[in-house]
Amino acid sequence: MNESQQLDAEQLRKIREDILDSIDEELEMSMEDGVDENDPLASAEEKAARANYFRELLRLQGELVKLQDWVLAHKQKVVILFEGRDAAGKGGVIKRITQRLNPRVCRVAALPAPNDRERTQWYFQRYVSHLPAAGEIVLFDRSWYNRAGVEKVMGFCSEDEYEEFFRSVPEFEKMLGRSGIKLIKYWFSITDDEQHARFMGRIHDPLKQWKLSPMDLESRRRWEDYTRAKETMIERTHIPEAPWWVVQAVDKKRARLNCIDHLLNQFPYHEVEHAGIELPARVRNPDYIRHPVPADMLVPEKY
Repeated sequence: MNESQQLDAEQLRKIREDILDSIDEELEMSMEDGVDENDPLASAEEKAARANYFRELLRLQGELVKLQDWVLAHKQKVVILFEGRDAAGKGGVIKRITQRLNPRVCRVAALPAPNDRERTQWYFQRYVSHLPAAGEIVLFDRSWYNRAGVEKVMGFCSEDEYEEFFRSVPEFEKMLGRSGIKLIKYWFSITDDEQHARFMGRIHDPLKQWKLSPMDLESRRRWEDYTRAKETMIERTHIPEAPWWVVQAVDKKRARLNCIDHLLNQFPYHEVEHAGIELPARVRNPDYIRHPVPADMLVPEKY
């Protein structure tokens, strides 16, 4: 084997390592779900189901990259809302959607509670600034529907503000459509028992306790109030121009795959042709000398 062939083999090895490292990102995230990929007690059926999940997720993520390219090339404007009870899995699916996409094209808007100034503004104003320009996708991790959910249940808005929201939101969403924004709304649905199990998991996992806020705990106590608020919200805002889509989310992995597959089917996207890429040769100057890094600046290599 000559030197150039050895170099090619080394490059192929590094490319393979990079691909495996990319796949390992999903394996690392699966640990958040309490899944040990090397669990000796896992049955052959369980291992096959995990392998199928990873295989399908990677395939769907490849399609998401094609969708991203199509959105950019055709200057589309896309907004996707993710709503649901606390611990319903919204964050998990958002992570998987954005995991392999360009953050300059696809970004997440997760707004905190409004400050004193924002509370005096037009209700939709703080959300408008996060809407996409041409060639962008924005995922809202919770959205203007906070008013129909947590604000209603926790008493953070008046009855007049609540009713005004329902009068305004259909017109607001129709206006988004007329401006060329594609709006997709997902509700992640879980059972009472499943939310209880997920909250208990967070309570007993030091790496997840930060996810539990006093508001989350109070929402558990007011399960039925949230159910009534959700039913009213969907009934009054499920419009032809912006319908709701309900994701059955008791099984996290199935919910992610089903949601991503459904999302892809909302667009007439196709693979965008790209010009071939050639890596230019590096310019080498005979008078260039690379100076060594001082030892006291190096991060200790403990691993």
